[in-house]
Amino acid sequence: MPTPIHVIGIGDDGLEALPLAVRKHIDEAEVLLGTERTLALASASKASRHVIGSDLRELVATIERSGDRRVVLLVYGDPMFYGLARYVCEKLGKERFVVVPHVSSMQLAFARVMETWEEAYLTDLAKHPLDAVLERIRTAQKVGLFTTDHCGPAEVARALVERHIDYFTAYVCENLGARDERVTRGTLAEIAKKKFDPLNVMVLVRDPNAPDRPREAVGRRLFGNPDEAFLQSKPKLGLVTPAEVRSIALAQMDIAPSSIVWDIGAGSGSVSIEAAQMASEGQVFAIEMDAEEHGLIQHNAERFNVANVNAVLGRAPEIFEELPDPDCVFVAGAGREVTRVSQAAFDRLRPGGRLVVNTTSVDHLMELRNALRSPSTAPNLWMINLARGTDQLDRLSFEPLKPSFLLAVTKS
Repeated sequence: MPTPIHVIGIGDDGLEALPLAVRKHIDEAEVLLGTERTLALASASKASRHVIGSDLRELVATIERSGDRRVVLLVYGDPMFYGLARYVCEKLGKERFVVVPHVSSMQLAFARVMETWEEAYLTDLAKHPLDAVLERIRTAQKVGLFTTDHCGPAEVARALVERHIDYFTAYVCENLGARDERVTRGTLAEIAKKKFDPLNVMVLVRDPNAPDRPREAVGRRLFGNPDEAFLQSKPKLGLVTPAEVRSIALAQMDIAPSSIVWDIGAGSGSVSIEAAQMASEGQVFAIEMDAEEHGLIQHNAERFNVANVNAVLGRAPEIFEELPDPDCVFVAGAGREVTRVSQAAFDRLRPGGRLVVNTTSVDHLMELRNALRSPSTAPNLWMINLARGTDQLDRLSFEPLKPSFLLAVTKS
């Protein structure tokens, strides 16, 4: 059986804080791997030293070149918690490794601020950019962030304040375990003005009873927002896809967090905005040929604080050549062009992708069904008749919406 590779977690308190059995593995190592800072904590070791850089493939290659020599990989904290151990175990096989954890800096940070962390949202901004995790932060009670040189605590705080996610008390825990350890507490606006050491963990704790959405957006939902929540051009007021139809359509689109979505005939962007909130790590392309509506898409995206909506001014299907292949497509239309546009969009769908079409004409629905039906695809069809309750002279009445039809089909 080959000599096991030890992955050992340490802290700024050095080797003296480790159990004797763990220190023995480091003393007997023939090859010692780590960052400059972790290797400096094992200065007495006579092992061959290799500094870990940003190229993790080179780390794997160095371990493989070490053959049957005794190899120790020194890392900070818990090697399995956003650590290198997971990467090397996946590449070389778990059976070759022995992992000895230390208290992670994330654990230390929550301990320093006297908060539990079992229900906190934890992430590493080196692997998940801030824009991709904003929605998770917005709805969390507690957040733990490993920041980066390019996106430190001040940058995180400024980004959250700009998006009106300003209802957290922030803690920045620097150099945890070292003699110059420091914990700074403040509002996000206060943290945004300060400078911090690069080795830090940021903890966010939601203020009591704070709403889980930007303050000016109280009452808005992930999808199915009221029609009046969207800015609309006055002459066309009422042509936004109704909230009830929009909700069914979005459910049928099978949108995943990283989906690429096309909204064709986007109008003022109601479907695009809600699709973007669901595809928080993806991109939405809102295609609209009317310049006024195109401008409203951008205004509505700002109104809902979604940064992943791309308003595209152009005519379908000609504009498709400029866009990446979609995972989900929504088409809204009532004219004969809806079939041609839908077919062109279906052709561009990735395998397994989903096309949903909304039309108000049963004739166009039949035309669509015949055009998209094949031995490998079977469109689903719905007729939607809805009425909204209203009070008239203290009596309950229902006002019907215009009947609408939906078609949904998956590309096999």
